[in-house]
Amino acid sequence: MGRGGSRVPQSARRNAARLQIATSILCLGLATLAPSSLVRAAAAPAPAQPAIVERVDPKSVEALQRMSAYLQALPAFGLTSQTSLDLVLRDGQKVMIDGVGRYKVRRPAGFAIDIESNLKARRFIYDGKQFTIFAPKLGYFATVAAPATNRETLDVLWTRYGIALPLEDLFRWSDPNGARDDRLQSGFRVGTVVLDGVDTEQYVFREPGFDWQIWIQTGDKPLPLKLVIVDRTDPSHPAYVARLTWDVSPTFADNDFAFRPDKDAKPVHISLITSVQSAGGAR
Repeated sequence: MGRGGSRVPQSARRNAARLQIATSILCLGLATLAPSSLVRAAAAPAPAQPAIVERVDPKSVEALQRMSAYLQALPAFGLTSQTSLDLVLRDGQKVMIDGVGRYKVRRPAGFAIDIESNLKARRFIYDGKQFTIFAPKLGYFATVAAPATNRETLDVLWTRYGIALPLEDLFRWSDPNGARDDRLQSGFRVGTVVLDGVDTEQYVFREPGFDWQIWIQTGDKPLPLKLVIVDRTDPSHPAYVARLTWDVSPTFADNDFAFRPDKDAKPVHISLITSVQSAGGAR
């Protein structure tokens, strides 16, 4: 199947970027993240419908806020995200693409994210002064000046370049300027689920255009361990699935957040890499 034989929904592309650039919930954590990628991707808010809002269980929203507060309080973390993304062909058949994301994040400034799938490979690095996006299979990289914190950098990446790091949604539920629970049309707790030997609480939510589920570890470390997003704007309802493995007490050095290009890598303007990134299918 060539590139021309498939149709990649715009929303599916957003999901891929979100967790492949990861994700991105930040990349969960860039522990001081930018605006929610789910909020960014969703359609305009629907008119207020009290009857629908009443279907949102407040305790489920509180669980998201508690998780988000815990993630934002981490001074550093490592994360591995195993992801699967549905791509939709012209005839409606879905093809699942697997990928992996590896994150190193420290507060208040510094992250290194490596994303690889059959679609593309990308490396995103921020050292507190500069942000670099590197396409190793293409041999191109772009570096731009960046603000002094993760939060500010993520804001600039979105507003100026249209780059949204994945999983950042998870961090914004405890931030009054982040995800808004008034977008939720429904939300409830499914129950306790054992996930890879770990007790979790499963929650299900609906908002305009998207259904999503999250599994949060029980106890004093409310880590998100699994995330599922279903795009209802596409008739095929493509899904994005991420299983998350955490290291909440890593040791990082400054070199972990330094970009060293290969000898054959070529610098380009960031608009070239971002345009390739949004095209779908590019490596």
